[in-house]
Amino acid sequence: MDVVRLLMVDDHLMLAEALSARLAEVPDLWVVGHCPTGDPRLPDLVRQTRPDVITIDLEPAGAGRLVRRLQEVRPAAEVVVLTGIRDVRKAVEAARDGAAAWVPKERGIERLTEVLRGVRRGQSWYPPDLLGPVLRELREDVVRAGQRNGPLDALSDRERDVLAGMVAGKRGAQIAGELLISTETVRTHTRSILAKLRVHSQLEAVSVARAAGLRGEPDGES
Repeated sequence: MDVVRLLMVDDHLMLAEALSARLAEVPDLWVVGHCPTGDPRLPDLVRQTRPDVITIDLEPAGAGRLVRRLQEVRPAAEVVVLTGIRDVRKAVEAARDGAAAWVPKERGIERLTEVLRGVRRGQSWYPPDLLGPVLRELREDVVRAGQRNGPLDALSDRERDVLAGMVAGKRGAQIAGELLISTETVRTHTRSILAKLRVHSQLEAVSVARAAGLRGEPDGES
């Protein structure tokens, strides 16, 4: 039997425990752990438990970029958004960051089980009312990617994340903590940003970013 190793990331502890108990009854699912979205030990837990699938909730403030961060820590894992919110913008962002599925919490345990098995086999699933907007935005992303000629287009996605943190006035340690990377990695990205933007200081880089329309997210969001 091909058992799916599942890690649940959710701030609603009682719900996570109750759901874990239900899923534990499914023969081919193994809940290897659960923790809150803001737990600083989350990266270590992902590395230790080696999940095949990670479910996350995007409701808590600061969970916006969690999909990408988790996939950087555990590239082999598929990420499934399991949430009580219906937000087209967040669904689009999750899809852009690589979320394989988006499952509303009001869906039954049977649907969730099917999705968890499906993403392990390379499938994806979004609710019909969100799938259309998600696909439209992803198609437009492809078009925009072919037309890139702005000053920030030379930056990688991670470099843009670091630069957005700089625009928001965050220090390197805070940026590192929110992106689940080391402070040395932030410094490496910062040097690359300065070189690509052809500027000599972070202040100049922030000025270029703001002129190009990049807005830093407020503290508490990521």
